[in-house]
Amino acid sequence: MHIRLLTYSTKPRGGVVHALSLAEALAKRGHDVELWALSIDGAGFFREPGVETVLVPVARVENETVEARILRYADTLAAGLRGTAPADIEHSEDCLSARALLSLRTENRAGSIVRTVHHVDEFRSPILDACQRASIVRVDHRICVSRFWAQRLEEQFAVDSTVIPNGIDAARFAAPDLTRAKARERFGWGDRPVLMSVGGIEPRKGSRDLLAAFAALRRTRPRALLAIAGGETLFDYANYREAWHGDAERLGVRVSEALTEQTDVHVMGRIDDDAMPALFRAADVMAMPSTREGFGLVALEAMASGCPVVLSDLPVFHEHFTPETDCLMAPVGDSRRIAAACGRILDEPDLGRRLIRGGQQTASRYTWDDTAAQHEALYQEVA
Repeated sequence: MHIRLLTYSTKPRGGVVHALSLAEALAKRGHDVELWALSIDGAGFFREPGVETVLVPVARVENETVEARILRYADTLAAGLRGTAPADIEHSEDCLSARALLSLRTENRAGSIVRTVHHVDEFRSPILDACQRASIVRVDHRICVSRFWAQRLEEQFAVDSTVIPNGIDAARFAAPDLTRAKARERFGWGDRPVLMSVGGIEPRKGSRDLLAAFAALRRTRPRALLAIAGGETLFDYANYREAWHGDAERLGVRVSEALTEQTDVHVMGRIDDDAMPALFRAADVMAMPSTREGFGLVALEAMASGCPVVLSDLPVFHEHFTPETDCLMAPVGDSRRIAAACGRILDEPDLGRRLIRGGQQTASRYTWDDTAAQHEALYQEVA
């Protein structure tokens, strides 16, 4: 089967990781797979893909609104696709690439369109809301990575969908030859208690709640460090980041992009993909107090790496994870409870070891080959 997967970016965001990993797993199962992505300013994928890729170049435009950027990017991707024959399955990972495919359908240039809906955003912009709605309602079939979002699609958009969970390369993250001491040496953390977050500083990641929780944690652990990795996104969260920095100043927390003994919060930015297992292994706790998630792939990666995890008690997390067995959970937005959960892991070594064992067992149940097999069955039905 000729399968074309499309994603809006080459950066290590959840949908991009899903597209790349799924494409590789489908190719291993014998399919003819192409992976298409927009390449902003010539950037390649965050790691070397194991399948044929087509990068459609797009330039940044200063002072461009988010709405104008999304529409321009979708038009650019559609223009790149016009010179190709339709695939048996055109699989979109986001509303931007779905918009490109839907525009080609009006020209009879697109095959069967499948869309993975990782989660639904609440846009204030009518333009973005319409783009998201069309990408859900007008495609041939939808895939959700959790039952929660499948139910939301049925309630909100009156459409059905197939639930197919994410996978993970657990063996890569387990890295048995990588000790915690070696991992810590790589990042220069020494013996400081380290709370880690992946995903940058943005509203959906609960970054302000996490900062408040960390400040509370430091009252009894003044040498504690919060390390924040990642943060590539199409959206402009400048106002939120400004508020976050204001929180840091008010809480007396010193933020820096360069790690020193005086740094309380290390904003690390993008981390090379091959360093991610070491990053998880080096941390004492990985905190994910998100207000909205599609699945929680980063949590699985941390678990596979042997890092205890604290999550917000979102319904999607309860689908895949079990509190006190493979993680701890705290109510969404409750910085006091987030701090208490992180403190428990730091103070109770037996608890940490139990969560690590449980987390590794949970991670072992999710593989990209299983995910690809379920997609394969759906593709055959749709095509």
